[in-house]
Amino acid sequence: MGNPLAAKMKKELDLLKPSDILKFDQEASAIPGILKLTLGEPDFNTPEHIKEAGRRSIAANRSHYTASAGTPELRRAISRFMDSKYHVHYDPENEILVTAGATEAIFATLTSVINPGDKVLIPTPIFPLYIPVAMLNRAEPVFMDTSDNGFVLSPEKLEKALKEQGDAVKAIIFNFPTNPTGVTYRREDLKKLADILKKHEIFVICDEIYSELTYGAAHVSMAEFLPDQTIILNGASKSHAMTGWRIGFICARQEIVRKLGTIHQFMITSATTMAQDAAQEAFEKGMDDGAVMRVEYEKRRDFVYKKMQALGFDCPKPEGAFYLFPKIPDDLIQDSMTFCRDLARKAKVAVIPGDSFGPGSKSHIRISYAASMDVLEEAMNRIEKYVNEIRNAKGSVIK
Repeated sequence: MGNPLAAKMKKELDLLKPSDILKFDQEASAIPGILKLTLGEPDFNTPEHIKEAGRRSIAANRSHYTASAGTPELRRAISRFMDSKYHVHYDPENEILVTAGATEAIFATLTSVINPGDKVLIPTPIFPLYIPVAMLNRAEPVFMDTSDNGFVLSPEKLEKALKEQGDAVKAIIFNFPTNPTGVTYRREDLKKLADILKKHEIFVICDEIYSELTYGAAHVSMAEFLPDQTIILNGASKSHAMTGWRIGFICARQEIVRKLGTIHQFMITSATTMAQDAAQEAFEKGMDDGAVMRVEYEKRRDFVYKKMQALGFDCPKPEGAFYLFPKIPDDLIQDSMTFCRDLARKAKVAVIPGDSFGPGSKSHIRISYAASMDVLEEAMNRIEKYVNEIRNAKGSVIK
């Protein structure tokens, strides 16, 4: 018999579902011999000089609370990093907040910004975490399907949504380079969107965690165009292969950060001290650590993209992050969850069903190429064999 107290818990929890990404990853992990191209985690180790900074911190007994906003040294390092890399300027004293990963940054920001009944504009496909957090805060997510425009939000679609939703819109969420598509917004894209958004008194929440992993043009931050409206979410996880260290940060204007800091303080008090010291090293002396990883990711992207295109899986060529988001060819199983389960069971390759990422994701899959080339080569061989066996049975092999 269930505990009757469970029925008295926060009612919005009933609207939430367990993460499809983690759920499918766990399901696939139980298959012997599976090759996983599922989770968005760098396969690189944290650079040695950063690990050494962490060891020095532990040896120096840096095991006490820091200021809730983060150590002054780390905030100064982040300020210089953001200025040098993306030409956006934040006062380390009162415009930067260090969080327990970008995940806490997302939760703290949305929880601080949203009131019940507010609407939040979300271009999709997108990393799904924003959706349940918005719902938990009793906001209404308003999806803008970008699949008809190469997975980039068009100015026309933005203007239409703002007009239709009216004054109830409190915020818009961007994530670029984008998980799951690998598409990013170029300077001209952002300028056109910013020209529209500056006419509206809404928050522009930009998750730029993959900012150091772009191929070709350098990352451009929305804050360059909308400094007073933009809340930047970023961190060390992807740029420096520090996912387990759990260091993220928020950059915004002073009045906004002060209020964000209130809920952050009540949530975690402060991020882990020795992890902050390691991140300080990363942003001070490892400013270009991501460049080495980026070169390898680009090679992997080119390899996987070419292989999947040859098999008839069409998608835009990623310009950032480490994901491919191909559409399943019409002659294969179209339901993405069914396709992924069949692929995992028969070919022993795990990829993420596209339906997890919102409107515009139907019949797509997400492939993470944050894996070694050896793993990717074997995975592509298995996918090719799986696809060709199906097509041979139908007499429709792509030459």
